[in-house]
Amino acid sequence: MVQGVVIEQGHIVDTNPATGAVIQRVRVSTPAEIDAAVAAARTAQPLWNARPLHERTELVKQACAALAGKRQQLAKLITAEMGKTLAESLEEVDDNIDMSAYCDLVQQANAPEVDGGSLIVRHPHGVVAVCAPWNYPVEEIVLLCVPALIAGNAVVVKPSEVVPLSSGLVVETLRDALPSGLVNLLQGDGEVGALLTGHPLVDMVGFTGSTATGQKILNTASKTLKPVVLECGGKDPMVVLEDADLELAAHDAVAYSLANCGQVCCAVERVYVAASVAADFEDKVKAEASKWKVGDGVDPETTIGPMASRMQRDIVHSHVTKATQAGARCVLGGELPGSSERGNYYPATVLADVPHGALRDEETFGPVVALSTFDGSDDTAVALANDSRYGLTASVYSSDLKRAGAVAARLAAGQVGVNTNPLSGVRSIRCPFVGHKESGYGTHSGFDGWRQFSTPKSLIYAEAPADDAVPAVAKRDRRGPAVPPVAALLAFGAGVLITLAATRRRA
Repeated sequence: MVQGVVIEQGHIVDTNPATGAVIQRVRVSTPAEIDAAVAAARTAQPLWNARPLHERTELVKQACAALAGKRQQLAKLITAEMGKTLAESLEEVDDNIDMSAYCDLVQQANAPEVDGGSLIVRHPHGVVAVCAPWNYPVEEIVLLCVPALIAGNAVVVKPSEVVPLSSGLVVETLRDALPSGLVNLLQGDGEVGALLTGHPLVDMVGFTGSTATGQKILNTASKTLKPVVLECGGKDPMVVLEDADLELAAHDAVAYSLANCGQVCCAVERVYVAASVAADFEDKVKAEASKWKVGDGVDPETTIGPMASRMQRDIVHSHVTKATQAGARCVLGGELPGSSERGNYYPATVLADVPHGALRDEETFGPVVALSTFDGSDDTAVALANDSRYGLTASVYSSDLKRAGAVAARLAAGQVGVNTNPLSGVRSIRCPFVGHKESGYGTHSGFDGWRQFSTPKSLIYAEAPADDAVPAVAKRDRRGPAVPPVAALLAFGAGVLITLAATRRRA
């Protein structure tokens, strides 16, 4: 049971976190339907992979563009199911409609390479199970399905039971825009997810969610050495050195702690501030956080919607209570609404003087800015920031870029921002998204991540073949990056291979 979602008589009871009202009862997929979805994907995949890479890429672009026709419906469903503001929901949908530049890069990642007399091509895994989270019901499905599909795989998607309608609409839109059987949808809880990820005809798993669930998937996959990509939890630190732009740092500390009601795997959850500027920084953070208004996500004045569930709200409040009992000061928020108030609301909360060990290893996943002080030394900042079982993102703020860069390089995280959050708009879409330690397994996005959805295969020629003799999978698409013919590229190294082969025969 994720986030306290109720399953009754084989149906997900989908509820609105702002009102508690039932939106719809969504039927849970049966074991027979799981088998049928995987079988359909397995049938469709070889035909899909037989299409040229550029053709697969163009069709996937068109499938993402089809989300434009569902823009308003999708955004309203996201807000109704998990609570984020309508503005945040619209932004998420819009960010995943025009995926042309992204798809072009995924195509490049899957293009064949030439090394001497050898060709390195990409071989798809086959059927990829995609298990997506509830906090970004459009983005996470798209970011896992796009590289899987362009690489030549078919997909079976199991969204979170918290957002069955919005995620389901995304999958159905992609499904209807692509060849039959290529994209498949299952609904249900962890039991359905376990049957899917452990299915003998599933060749790979792409997952975004909690570390605990990721560990279960990895354990299941290990039995058949099934490849997995896991993007898991975080307890992400932000370091504010004494020479930082405090206005900028305070704004970012609040924005990246409270956005999406703090329900982001790479939210800022620990802020370490040099003691010499801590008081000033606390005042600025409190003033900034005070601007955030809690309310129903459909209200245009709202900047923090309800939490996805009452269970998650209770977890957040327990963390706030734990911190204050350990000596932290609550300088803003931190109180549950009255018992008569509907909705899973929690106020923007600022904690100061949080002891380092109080909230070090548990994801709060809520609208809390947790401030701790340190002695100002770079070594202490690095030690505190790295003292966690997680390592997803981090950030460092200082007016001395050389110093900030040196600190950033020492942080054990997959992506580190310098005077910005690593997920800000300045981040290149070529950057991989990877978790260190217990924040992930494998790589999500970037060339390293996109290539995880296929396996390299080497074709080694004793002599350079004519261009028309090169297998279709090994040919660079003429509609892709301009390159010489494969046979011409092979010719340079072929003589060496032929000579070596002849030497071996003579020996």
